[in-house]
Amino acid sequence: MPKRILQGVVTSNQNEQTVTVSVERRFKHPLLQKTVRKSKKYRAHDENNAFNVGDTVRIQECAPKSKTKRWEVIAS
Repeated sequence: MPKRILQGVVTSNQNEQTVTVSVERRFKHPLLQKTVRKSKKYRAHDENNAFNVGDTVRIQECAPKSKTKRWEVIAS
């Protein structure tokens, strides 16, 4: 099975080698047909502490790195 790749914005980089990425998805509401925006936060592994708050990054699924980290940042 291929690894999922998502794109989002870094919202926090306070922890060592970890960034929090907010990923937004848009879809039409099934009944109202209005476009709805939903966002979800993912904690991703950032090996070199290279990314800062506000950066747009791509994250890829990986094997668990810690209790909460299941994603890693790929060069974008």
